[in-house]
Amino acid sequence: MIKIITDKQEWKNTLMEFEFYDFYHTFDYHNLSKNEDEKPLLLVYSQGDLSIAIPFLKRQIAGTPYFDFTSVYGYSGPIYKNVPEDFNNTTFLSELKDYLFSNKIISVFSRLNPYFDQQSLILKNLGETPVSGKVVNIDLTKSIEEQRTQYGKSTKNRTNKCRRIATVKEVTSKEDLETYIDIYYENMDRLGASDSYYFSKEYFFNFFECEDFKTRVLLVIENETGKAMAGAMFVESNSIIQFHLSGTRTEFLNWAPANLFLDEMRLIATEAGYKIFNLGGGLGGQEDSLFNFKASFSKDHRDFRLWRYIVDQKVYDTLSKGKEGSYFPLYRLT
Repeated sequence: MIKIITDKQEWKNTLMEFEFYDFYHTFDYHNLSKNEDEKPLLLVYSQGDLSIAIPFLKRQIAGTPYFDFTSVYGYSGPIYKNVPEDFNNTTFLSELKDYLFSNKIISVFSRLNPYFDQQSLILKNLGETPVSGKVVNIDLTKSIEEQRTQYGKSTKNRTNKCRRIATVKEVTSKEDLETYIDIYYENMDRLGASDSYYFSKEYFFNFFECEDFKTRVLLVIENETGKAMAGAMFVESNSIIQFHLSGTRTEFLNWAPANLFLDEMRLIATEAGYKIFNLGGGLGGQEDSLFNFKASFSKDHRDFRLWRYIVDQKVYDTLSKGKEGSYFPLYRLT
């Protein structure tokens, strides 16, 4: 049986029934991330004591009676309960297809979560789940000393060097959060980032108001001047810490203060009993300089997959007429 949940409390209660979920699966994050034309929903499939839940943003395809599903920025995909390793998804597949067809959903896109091992099994024969890149994980179940043995030599040196001249401060005031936001925007300007990375100030402030997860922002403060060198936002839920958004002041780049806030968060998270510290990957899943920086903290790298599923090929092709390329869904290529 398939059920659609849009109510915040019911969504929250449903997640609590699952053994494991990430903040990317929560109502609050979907509500925070949605555009004006997007509606958050949680699709829940149940069969006996087996349950599967997949969060989506539903969008209308302009000028048509059709819709599609997409995912939030980050790592979502299915969460599950009592799904065996030899799970036969035939019934789930049939019911999901029927629901999507009857509700005029033309395509489905989701970024999957590298810490949920059975996602690809659940989605077998529902489109494709190609590997898009790798993410870097710090295993917080290991001792602090053992974690640090994974650090590259230069990462250890830069972290030690920065600790001698700076202190890490947790943001607790509006003023400090404003400082972090300014650093983030300066970082995006320097990188020439696309508009999609320029989240509004309200976005950052609203993060702290969310009840479904804990948001922690750390600033690296130069001891001599009291100036903020860098800052990072981390999001905590269940046993997972996600490295979300960060930035460094241009004048302090040579000190590489990002090493310090990652090292400090690792210590905080280990002490608090978290198990997973996901640093993420490179830009667009590439093994670029960003990925190499993160990889200098840990050799535990995990595949990150996408889910792309065309529900109605005939309508999809009609909507995509005259467009070419690998973009998905192709009809949204502008």
